[in-house]
Amino acid sequence: MRILQLHSNYLVYKPVKKEISIAEEAAKEENRVEEVVVLFTAIEEGDNAATAKKAIDDVHAFLQNLKVNRILLYPFAHLSSNLSKPSEALKLIKEMEAYAKQKGIETYRAPFGWTKQFTLSIKGHPLAEQSRSYAADIGKTKVQQKVTKEEEPVSAALKAEDTLKSFWHILQTDGSLVPIEEFKFKGHTNLQKFSQYEIKKTRAVTQMPPHVPLMKRLEIADYEPGSDPGNLRWYPKGRLIKSLLEQFVTSEMIAYGAMEVETPVMYDFNHPSLADYLNRFPARQYLLKTEDKDLFLRFAACFGQFLMVHDAQFSYRQMPLKLYELTRYSFRREKSGEVCGLRRLRAFTMPDCHAFCTDLEQAKKEFKTRFNLCISVLGSIGLSRDDYEIALRFTKGFYEENRDFIVDLAKIYGKPLLAEVWEERFFYFTLKWDANFVDNQDKAAALSTDQIDVENAKRYEITYVDEKGEKLNPLILHCSPSGAIERCVYALLEKAYRTQQKGELPMLPLWLSPTQVRLVPISDDFTEKVEEIAKQIAAHCIRVDIDDRSSTLQKRIREAEMEWVPYTIVVGQRELESGVLAVRDRELHGKVQNMTLDELVAKITGKLEGKPFKPLPLPLNLSKRPQFYG
Repeated sequence: MRILQLHSNYLVYKPVKKEISIAEEAAKEENRVEEVVVLFTAIEEGDNAATAKKAIDDVHAFLQNLKVNRILLYPFAHLSSNLSKPSEALKLIKEMEAYAKQKGIETYRAPFGWTKQFTLSIKGHPLAEQSRSYAADIGKTKVQQKVTKEEEPVSAALKAEDTLKSFWHILQTDGSLVPIEEFKFKGHTNLQKFSQYEIKKTRAVTQMPPHVPLMKRLEIADYEPGSDPGNLRWYPKGRLIKSLLEQFVTSEMIAYGAMEVETPVMYDFNHPSLADYLNRFPARQYLLKTEDKDLFLRFAACFGQFLMVHDAQFSYRQMPLKLYELTRYSFRREKSGEVCGLRRLRAFTMPDCHAFCTDLEQAKKEFKTRFNLCISVLGSIGLSRDDYEIALRFTKGFYEENRDFIVDLAKIYGKPLLAEVWEERFFYFTLKWDANFVDNQDKAAALSTDQIDVENAKRYEITYVDEKGEKLNPLILHCSPSGAIERCVYALLEKAYRTQQKGELPMLPLWLSPTQVRLVPISDDFTEKVEEIAKQIAAHCIRVDIDDRSSTLQKRIREAEMEWVPYTIVVGQRELESGVLAVRDRELHGKVQNMTLDELVAKITGKLEGKPFKPLPLPLNLSKRPQFYG
């Protein structure tokens, strides 16, 4: 059993749609509960009455500490991938309700088996947000069954991250550090939201973010019930988008001068260098066992690249030495309550570039180059500086010794940024920055990042030969120019939703749109001629398709709009005779422009210049396509 426990000012929910056959009867009306501890609850396979009672006993003790006596049981299957049968889950939820009432707790319960809309306001005190996990021991008698909290191995760095004391400031473009409580956030709403998110460190998801229904409806990606949470299935359109992003980032890194390599996805947990590094990195690992080794799945390309460079011979003349890998996949065993959509995954594609530098001066110069490169990459993907906030993380001593360098970074960014300052260094890096997209739920997710690593060269016994012929340990820069590819898609979808909320038409960047031009023949009589036009457009590396279905013309136009197709063209006798096409331009809010085929092609190819291309991933004719979702 997994419970996300939130002390709330109120929760308002409304049943929307029955999801399973045994869903309880419920009226489709709003329900509001004030001053309540909400228990988002997932019943897992193996849970029993003892598990249920233990959970309520713990909640009862918690309520007494808070001087509160009201709970709302809210069935929430998204917290686990190991769910019990719906009938068993409903039975246990009811037992929890009955037992809570028996203990004198004022108890409410949301209906089981429904998709529900909800609005939640959480208290601001330290105990307001907690997660609990329970597992029933297998193989014991009913009387002997014992409920225990799950434990999983975590690195020393991850434990330290929960206790490490940070001092929060806003770094202004003139280099001054303003304590966060003194900074006036007027005109910097997004920075304020990001700062609050970082300081609270509340990562759990309690409401479905807007990009999740969008990624499904647009047939980009979906949850895979046959896998672990955070491992997604990508439909043809999504695979195209993801592949184009991968190609673009890789080409940018090769142009930057990085050498592309490939390394294994699993490593020996007991390898001395690897084991030491694991404890210095704040991430949970997937662990595997073979007949003779304990293995873990990588969470970045560091392990393989460091072992590779350990075996390489190079001198200061080849430095900075730059290696790059597109890790498909990297793995992190994120907490169940934090895994959601494309924002936080357990398996993800991470472009990872390391630069091995002779000394701090070379490292700072390279760091600045990569800082500019990352901003450029995000901009080309479709994310401007207004779409993300930057955090710089460093020790107080590093700031005092390298203030001019840090001021230069702030000037390049051109906006105030969040500064997390530590009295002393715990992690392997002495400086780190990350660009963070703030979404429609005021959650943040890191995209681009870079770090100055002062430990791992020595840990992995990586050396270079200096001008005097002596062997020295280099400094290592860790950079992901875009962040996880999946997060880029998340950010673009959340940005599109925000655009829609402003009353504008949401869309993806043209180069990432699966269909860039849709041709809609007025009737079947024109299909053959429309196919000839499609071939002419496709010859210019433009993705074009044909809606040849038997639906009404208005419905086909509306569905092109629902799919965010950038250019939609209805073709009939008039268009064929005149050679002038009436083009609906989504970027111009659906305005119809008259232009020739050559003019249309020139306009689109101009916008696509410098971006990678892949052909249409689906049949040309919509009548030939399967429906993957809905």
